[in-house]
Amino acid sequence: MNRLSTETEYFKVSYNKTTTLSRYSTILFFAMIPFTTQRLTIRELNLADAPFILELVNTPGWLQYIGDRKIHSTIDAEKYLLEGPLNSYKKNGFGLYMVERTQDNIALGICGLLKREYLEFPDLGFAFLPEHFGHGYAYEATDACLTMATTTFGFNSVQAITTPNNQSSISLLKKIGFQFKSAMKDPASEAALSLFQRNQ
Repeated sequence: MNRLSTETEYFKVSYNKTTTLSRYSTILFFAMIPFTTQRLTIRELNLADAPFILELVNTPGWLQYIGDRKIHSTIDAEKYLLEGPLNSYKKNGFGLYMVERTQDNIALGICGLLKREYLEFPDLGFAFLPEHFGHGYAYEATDACLTMATTTFGFNSVQAITTPNNQSSISLLKKIGFQFKSAMKDPASEAALSLFQRNQ
């Protein structure tokens, strides 16, 4: 999943660690969700979030850097949730999560880990509504998810993919410790991608 914003603020993550896992292909454990950072609540998505997803996937940044998912109704958004994040929770134990501002429960974006068959390690994905850019939310959420990836799941490496022209996402990835690994192509569309990796 491509990235839509650059953010730069400190976070403090708080959740209960119950176990450590090392092979995400066989995970049946669910992370301690929801968990909180200094300003955010990160929780599992559900079908009630369909209107938010409908809005998010049709923002200019999503359409430019991620692509048109042909989601034009809440029914389409519910299908996306069922086949994407909700299925990933059941299959992998992790997925994309809702990111909300704790003080008023305003939905800001999504962030989390994805299992992609063509990547060696889990993929960090995130996207935020444009009106919430510039407040450090993406940095806070991605750093928290990376902490969960290491502490809860035991992942030693996490990867991220983005389009080469998505400079805001590339800047954020570098700020949270990712390094450019290689150029690659999307297996489905043949679109050019940049692969980044962070080793714990």
